[in-house]
Amino acid sequence: MFNIRKFLVFVLDGKRYAIPLQAVERVVAAVEVTPLPEETDIVAGVINVQGQVIPVLNIRRKFRLPERAIDLDDNIVIVAGIKGAVAFVVDAVQGVIQRREEEITPAGGLLPEMKYTEGAIKVDDDIVFVHDIDKALSCEEKRRLETVLEKVSEDLFLRTKENDGNRMEA
Repeated sequence: MFNIRKFLVFVLDGKRYAIPLQAVERVVAAVEVTPLPEETDIVAGVINVQGQVIPVLNIRRKFRLPERAIDLDDNIVIVAGIKGAVAFVVDAVQGVIQRREEEITPAGGLLPEMKYTEGAIKVDDDIVFVHDIDKALSCEEKRRLETVLEKVSEDLFLRTKENDGNRMEA
């Protein structure tokens, strides 16, 4: 029996990429990303998805691709991270593919400097790199992300508390 794995294939700047499907919580249509008060290299801002504030990673910068504004046709991929959900904007989602384990070329000798690349798979006539989003962030970037999330959560808590107080006075 073959060990079958599923991947979500998406497009950034005309190139296809993939992530393991089990990491994906959902894909949503593009929405406005609220910028953070303090700019960071890794976090483009936050989005609100059904009352949950989710940080949006600047994946274009991480992959060294040209940055651009979010387009209405873009998608946002939300993935389950170690410390909670994170999201990133993609140009398009192409769908889900399945591959046997032996069809995945390990990245080890292929791209040793790209620690977040799990391997490569063939899709049609393309070679598509499979990325591990949890490994895409360095320890320093993860620490900064946690700091940003704590600050955003604290700010939201204070605003909610302030709004509740205003409602009680009215």
